[in-house]
Amino acid sequence: MKINPKSVALLGICSALAMVLSYLESLIPLSFAVPGIKLGLANIAIVFVLYKLGAKEAVIVSLVRIVWVAILFGNALTLAYSAAGAVLSLTAMILLKRTERFSTVGVSVIGGILHNTGQILVAMLVMETAQIVYYLPVLCISGIAAGVAVGLVSAILIKRVPVDKFK
Repeated sequence: MKINPKSVALLGICSALAMVLSYLESLIPLSFAVPGIKLGLANIAIVFVLYKLGAKEAVIVSLVRIVWVAILFGNALTLAYSAAGAVLSLTAMILLKRTERFSTVGVSVIGGILHNTGQILVAMLVMETAQIVYYLPVLCISGIAAGVAVGLVSAILIKRVPVDKFK
């Protein structure tokens, strides 16, 4: 298998962008209203890569972002929450995209909801209580809103940013 340096460079740029978006998101104080709510800005890069480069590449960018953000700005729990959310989210987004029955926004919304679901599952394990599942509907609403926003921005970028030169 031949590795294309241009593709590696593009994946590096997308990974860096996802990390920067994660960091910027941490500066936006949304948790004052409902703890745990985030915009999911890094998913703009993930959805873009999924549609423009492919599933394997999206997994790579997601994994790089999760690990480096946890190392630089978080801890082991950050890694656990992010990884659980990303596994559910990205798996569903890859499968839904393959069906070609969902728009970018639809794929992103499901990704947002399942990301929150994965985080609730980890919280249930960490806190040793199933009662935290009652918080899931609130997070699902935020996941829908964030998923719509991320999906719309991603759709615009997918249309307007050419990556053919990098393949």
